Amino acid sequence: MTIAWLYALGSVFLVSLISLIGVFFITLKKEFLGKIIFFLVSLSVGALFGGAFIHLIPPAFESGLPPELISAAVLAGVFVFFILEKFLHWHHAYSHEGSEVAEHYHCEGHPAAVKPVGFLVLTSDALHNFLDGIIIGVSYLVSVEVGVAATIAIFIHEIPQEIGDFGLLLHAGFSRTRALAFNFISASLAALGALLALFAGERIEMIVPFILAAAAGGFIYIAGSDLVPELHKTTEPSKSSIQILAIVVGLLVMFALLAFE
Repeated sequence: MTIAWLYALGSVFLVSLISLIGVFFITLKKEFLGKIIFFLVSLSVGALFGGAFIHLIPPAFESGLPPELISAAVLAGVFVFFILEKFLHWHHAYSHEGSEVAEHYHCEGHPAAVKPVGFLVLTSDALHNFLDGIIIGVSYLVSVEVGVAATIAIFIHEIPQEIGDFGLLLHAGFSRTRALAFNFISASLAALGALLALFAGERIEMIVPFILAAAAGGFIYIAGSDLVPELHKTTEPSKSSIQILAIVVGLLVMFALLAFE
């Protein structure tokens, strides 16, 4: 049991470090970074849709639970994120209309300047990381070999996901340092998921399909409601072609990652 705990906690720490991949973008010039963000937002659309429909929803349906329950969990995820964004929009508007301090500090990287989609990305990513931690914890309870295999799969899967998330946080208005810090905090929730799995054992497996489905609903909502409308603001044919290509690349990456599962 002690070995399983050490391996599991060490694995989630290793996976959480991937969130710091954004450090490679910190030294880039602002103009060049802006061009990269344009591509990363498009890439994230493909990655979010692909992650939901390729990696999260299928295993939820394969769990053996009634398909209607899984579908309801996906819809619940969409609805919960809709309500959350409503609250964030209300809070965002209140901060600007009811506070002179908010107006004074309205600058890049300050909470008053961050678009609600930034907090939605952090929330969905936190739920996803929490789920990854549960999967790692449960895998090590089976055997060390199964745990290592699950860790490798999640590690490879998280690299494009974290790059996209970092770009989305910058797009939402976070400064580079704050985006890096919040991304790491979100990734650290994997440790809580692993601890929950290690304490609860096989009992936690009962709720995993619902977490998968709800996380998928969140991914679908963010990609479809917040990011796709942003992409439609670009009408120039050459840039639109790059957007389409980036979305396809994001989808293909998600398909390619099936080989590691």
